[in-house]
Amino acid sequence: MDKSVSLILGSGGARGLAHIGVIRELETQGFEIKSVVGCSIGALVGGLYCAGKLDAYAEWVSNLQEWDVLKFLDISLTSRTGMMKGDLIMDSLREMVGTHRIEDLPIRFSAAATDFEDRTEVWFNSGDLFDVIRASIAIPGIFTPKQLDGRLLVDGGLLNPLPSAPAMFDKTDLSVAVSLSGYDIANPYGDVDLNNHRTELETYRERIDQFLSLAQERLGLETDKKDETQDDLRLTDVLLGTFDTMQSTIARYRLASYPPDILIEIPGNICQTHEFYRARPLIAAGHYWARQALAQHADRVSQR
Repeated sequence: MDKSVSLILGSGGARGLAHIGVIRELETQGFEIKSVVGCSIGALVGGLYCAGKLDAYAEWVSNLQEWDVLKFLDISLTSRTGMMKGDLIMDSLREMVGTHRIEDLPIRFSAAATDFEDRTEVWFNSGDLFDVIRASIAIPGIFTPKQLDGRLLVDGGLLNPLPSAPAMFDKTDLSVAVSLSGYDIANPYGDVDLNNHRTELETYRERIDQFLSLAQERLGLETDKKDETQDDLRLTDVLLGTFDTMQSTIARYRLASYPPDILIEIPGNICQTHEFYRARPLIAAGHYWARQALAQHADRVSQR
């Protein structure tokens, strides 16, 4: 097919593991990805792809066990700016894939973050890859902010969860955006068979939920048992749920302003933000939803 693509990868926590499947499906169908713009988890997956290390990351994240996920939550007992430091995950990724400068990557890469003090978008197309990724994934209240280039930076999804605009100026055949804020549907995994994963997934989810509840209690943030309206919600549930709701709304406005040639939507109810132990079915779902979108837009693809 030999069509060049500008790829836009949106934010959305663990749902972003579907980005891996999307990238692989695009390559399988003969598309050449010439540039990647990413935000939050989109910056993580996109940056590793542009560095030629996506396969190593996919294998690593697909083999995460229960304790690995808990360890990488990296709970901070002292910081007042976020519950998790994120240092362990960044150190592990650096060790796995090495140090990279964005401007030296073989595929063009840009990442979005938010300047917390100036309340503005910040775009990076140079600098240390993992410093930029760490800034882009700093969900407010969850991960501590990242100090970089004299700025206090938080998650790019705060202002632009699906950063399509930069890709509009690329000289490629098609712009393809992957939104992680698709509408909830009855079967978010498409034709992926979850029977081989269900017992393992439910066990992991229960134990990680217990760990998050315990961590909240240790931080002095336990739920008020007298308030039945809270229905056992944790602070992390409220923060991540609020952030997801905000991102979903902003992403739709952004899409209206800068519509890509092809939009691949991952259903929002495919998993919760922290469920990185679902890597295998999420990657498979990325393949599925990419195939659906590409088939739907086959005429547009052939005309380019």
